[in-house]
Amino acid sequence: MISLNLTDIKNFMAQLLLSETFDHFSFIEGEIVTFNTFKIDGFIQKDFFDTEEEPPQYSYWENLREYCFSIIRGKRTPLSFHLVFSLSPSNTERLIARNTPSLQAKDVQGLYLNIRYDGKYLSCITGTSFKTFTMDKSLEHAWDEMVQKFFRQKKIEFVLQ
Repeated sequence: MISLNLTDIKNFMAQLLLSETFDHFSFIEGEIVTFNTFKIDGFIQKDFFDTEEEPPQYSYWENLREYCFSIIRGKRTPLSFHLVFSLSPSNTERLIARNTPSLQAKDVQGLYLNIRYDGKYLSCITGTSFKTFTMDKSLEHAWDEMVQKFFRQKKIEFVLQ
């Protein structure tokens, strides 16, 4: 787990809300506080769909980005927000295969990005959750390194806290 202080809020918000930068992350949950508090659960209601194909467990950010933007957009910045993303299942499997082949994807609950804005500061905290107990921290370290590399590639400025 690492904490990143995101130093260029305007650039990050543009990448978050106006580009496809985070579109392939699973959206777990979020809360946006403006004139009201908006809580969003990313869990997909499978009964809503009329399809033979099994939908994923959570929505992808690309399906909620415009909705969240409609809540945030305006002349005033939000009082706060908290968004939780997870690396998609297929990308989690790839990261495991490259870095911790002894681990199985079914043992990983998720690799998370917790993005928090408190009205003044914007931060991102990584998290790793396993379904079983393990002393091996190699996947956690690989995830932390991957997030930093991803942010650098996307020119998202941060300071490691």
